[in-house]
Amino acid sequence: MKFNFTGLSDPGKVRRSNQDHFFIDPDGNFFLVADGMGGHAGGEEASRLATEVIQKHLRERWRSWADSETLLMEAVQKANEAIILDQENYPERGDMGTTIVVVMSHNGKNWLTHIGDSRIYRLRGDDLEQLTKDDTWVAKAQELGDLTAEEARVHPWRHILSKCLGRKDLPPVTVHPLDLQPGDRLLLCSDGLTEELDDESILTYLKPPTPCQESAEALIKAAKDNAGKDNITLVIVEVMK
Repeated sequence: MKFNFTGLSDPGKVRRSNQDHFFIDPDGNFFLVADGMGGHAGGEEASRLATEVIQKHLRERWRSWADSETLLMEAVQKANEAIILDQENYPERGDMGTTIVVVMSHNGKNWLTHIGDSRIYRLRGDDLEQLTKDDTWVAKAQELGDLTAEEARVHPWRHILSKCLGRKDLPPVTVHPLDLQPGDRLLLCSDGLTEELDDESILTYLKPPTPCQESAEALIKAAKDNAGKDNITLVIVEVMK
């Protein structure tokens, strides 16, 4: 498969620093978004480490691995280990962590993995589907029926993560196959976007025939016009027809 792709990151209207990072492989083999936490220096360092370690591991072992799932799983595990090592070397960053979402196309198949509340969406025709489940307290409460979707969206605990990179008790990383068809669009994004825009609004700006770059710019602008309280980062990947 061949892809069109673009990525943008904006600090938003409130925060002075940007603790998000993204990476796009120039050959279109993999795409990452990370949203750091743990204060200005810590969050920025955690997301930077995650993106750098994952892309380095994938690039170095790209041609030597037939097992795509293990390749991606180990890349994320190594990112977690790198963040923990940094925490030990710099105690002032001891509480830092980061979310991560990754899409990878390897050996003719497509894969995704995620940790935290950054998301991956797939747009197929007029159907926008969230492919990841938020690793948050409110998402679990909603799944159990303790909160409605409307309540979860405004709950004061909605940003409390149940999983993130930078934790020794991180559960085993799971990698999932990703079904893609020509014409599909993927959106990888930090919660700075989804905090401001609901799925219906995202669909409006993401839909073709608007080019990927224009869609990305429109999504960032709409999130900032709504409030832009957090950093906003996104990557759009379109499967070429």
